[in-house]
Amino acid sequence: MAIHTIVAATAALALCLVATSATTPAAGAHPLPSPPASSPMATSPSRRPQASARSSTPPSGTSASTSLPSASHRRSLSRRPQRDIQRAVLCARNASLAIRVRAGGHSYEGLSYTTENHVPFVDIDVACTVSASTRPRRRSGPSPARRWASTLAFPGGTCSTLGLGGFVSGGGFGLLSRKHGLAADNVLDETLVDAGGRALTRATMDADVFWAIRGGGGGSWGVVYSWKLRLVHVPATITVFDIERRGPADLIAGLIHKWQYVGPHLPDEFYISTRIYFKPKPTNGGNLTMSFTGQVLVPKHLALSVLNKAYPELRLAESELAEVSWVESTAKFAGLYSIGVGEYAKRKSDYVQAPISKPDMVKIARYMTAAPTEGSIQLNPYGAAMARIGSGEVPFPHRAGFLYSVQYAVDWKAAENGRAGEFMGNPRGAYVNYVDLDLGTNNWTDATGQKSKIDPRNVFNNAQSIPPSH
Repeated sequence: MAIHTIVAATAALALCLVATSATTPAAGAHPLPSPPASSPMATSPSRRPQASARSSTPPSGTSASTSLPSASHRRSLSRRPQRDIQRAVLCARNASLAIRVRAGGHSYEGLSYTTENHVPFVDIDVACTVSASTRPRRRSGPSPARRWASTLAFPGGTCSTLGLGGFVSGGGFGLLSRKHGLAADNVLDETLVDAGGRALTRATMDADVFWAIRGGGGGSWGVVYSWKLRLVHVPATITVFDIERRGPADLIAGLIHKWQYVGPHLPDEFYISTRIYFKPKPTNGGNLTMSFTGQVLVPKHLALSVLNKAYPELRLAESELAEVSWVESTAKFAGLYSIGVGEYAKRKSDYVQAPISKPDMVKIARYMTAAPTEGSIQLNPYGAAMARIGSGEVPFPHRAGFLYSVQYAVDWKAAENGRAGEFMGNPRGAYVNYVDLDLGTNNWTDATGQKSKIDPRNVFNNAQSIPPSH
């Protein structure tokens, strides 16, 4: 696309923002209702649109884009971020531009900042947290803020680069999910800006739509401006560990095999995931490294007793455990990782419903020691609350009967890009937050009807979004 076309689009959008600043739909003025007295909650505008405008000629494989709102609206943005989002949606539609929303999801396939066939688009970037407030369940007397801060939590994830919008929209599994369910299970209300520029809450949107947007995946429904979340109670002090075990393939296979009978079956308070790392054969010496991430909502002595009885093969030592607050634990596990220039990566998800036999696990481990590139396989335990919450409560079907989820990860250099197809196959199931275009197009029978109710003209779409039913 020629640069003058993009400049013209940017100018048209700027004029559109000015023209609509006083004409935002009245339906957008729905405030969030007060929280029920029976539940602690947090209200947070999920993300604020980036206060800059940018346009560019697309490099190969990307699309030209304009980000909204413009820099000239920086002041109004700080006062009226919700109205700014509404105007951005209306302006994009008036200019016949596609809409992409960045809400902080994994976006492994880049669907939040690209379009197919170089179609020009508006990038509504909601990547900067605005604010959050907390209201306690009930008070019989003064309650110090410090006490609430140390014992209230939200079932979030562990990836520190994610945002609330992208995480919750796909269900949101994390270290507290075996005790308190998914992030989506703890959404009380939200404000959704739809394709018509309306701001809808749970009270004003269709009940089926409220169901769909809590786990049905991002990019299909509109722009979520704010969330009202149920906070959960955690002990003031919990137990954590992050350890490694290294050894030959057969030894690691035994640890993985036993984990299948431990991780998904421990009490609700125990979360133990594991990741197996592999490197190309010439560099691994025939060995694999297996890490264990543990967050346990009980004191250290009790955690050690239960784990040594259930998983003696791990040989967990008291010195490997630490007692911290929940907030400190989230900081500990929020590791940062980025792909460098000239490096490539692919991520896929999967689900396991029956334990893999030990002989088969040995074959898998031995294969990893002969892998053509480096990568890892992460296993996240389900069970407990995940198995007790019904599969239809939110659009997240992986509940009872699912032992654990899997995330496959491979990384390679630019020189190996022609062999990328050798490094990863197709799984049997998928976690919607780990977008994977190899799986084709979403066409959920249970969600296309909801899509038709909130976005019948398919304004919010991408290569793997949910289409309307018609």
